[in-house]
Amino acid sequence: MKFASRRSRVMIALAAALVLAGSAAEARVGGRSSFGSRGARTYTPPPATRTAPEAAAPIQRSQIPNQGPNVTRPGTPAPNVAQPRRFGFGTGLMAGLFGAGLLGLLFGNGFFGGLGGLASMFGLLLQIGLIVLLISFAMKWFRRRQEPAYAGPAQNHARSMGGSVPPVGGRPMAGGLGGLGGGLGGMMGSQQQTAGARLGVRDEIGIGESDYAAFEKGLVEMQDAYSREDVAKLWTLATPEMAGYIQEELNDNAGRGVVNKLSNVRLLQGDLSEAWREGATDYATVAMRFGITDVMVDKATGRVVEGDPNRVEEAVELWTFRRDQGGSWKISAIQQA
Repeated sequence: MKFASRRSRVMIALAAALVLAGSAAEARVGGRSSFGSRGARTYTPPPATRTAPEAAAPIQRSQIPNQGPNVTRPGTPAPNVAQPRRFGFGTGLMAGLFGAGLLGLLFGNGFFGGLGGLASMFGLLLQIGLIVLLISFAMKWFRRRQEPAYAGPAQNHARSMGGSVPPVGGRPMAGGLGGLGGGLGGMMGSQQQTAGARLGVRDEIGIGESDYAAFEKGLVEMQDAYSREDVAKLWTLATPEMAGYIQEELNDNAGRGVVNKLSNVRLLQGDLSEAWREGATDYATVAMRFGITDVMVDKATGRVVEGDPNRVEEAVELWTFRRDQGGSWKISAIQQA
């Protein structure tokens, strides 16, 4: 009986440890996983940045189906596209002339009889050569006019958020890390760099200071609404897909009788990974390193069951924001760095 009692206590302790481990693995918005949608680039890794130099974790859960590596991405040529046939002076043209010579030979006029003699053949070749050159010149001219003119990265300013990373040139950033508008928004405007200073940034829509301020605000407000279990607020901050996923997490926490309390959220550093447009929808993926206090609390007693309420840990994530028809930015995906 004593052995069975001791064994029962061990099993209960192991079960409790597994529950706490599961809570730790699922703490913070998104359960520390990668989920959501990035439009046509959902399964395309976002470019690395100084904030997140390593490849981002792939999207694990999304309403956009993953069609595999053979899916046609925007800007890439479609597979098995038939290439236009090109002819040279020594292919179809010479074959035709040779055929004409053979016909002349068969009808008894000699090999060059079908073309009116040797002089006539050379005269014909000269005329046809001039015509081919004119046609080739015209085709190249029209082809050059039809090629798209790719604009340079005029709006592609290398931007870095936060006070700890100096811009290109080694000079320290102006200002410090503020609260809601001081990190992403305020710091961005004070350190715009020359176009192309940081390789990898693809800004196709021209992200400005107000956009960066909105991104930082979304980061802080999302953590706050999640901590307060404010479902109505979550649905105003995120796309319906993301809000549904996050609400499922809150329901799971409620089923276990715990609340994930998040506090001391502060943006430390961040920069733009890429921004693009799909029809009337804009997307922007931003790498953010932020501080956060993350604890799991028993809902009935208020006792901390996981995490340290006196410790601020750092997290690096890539958040994608979506804007429909010029509206407000909403969170559409979160990826772990």
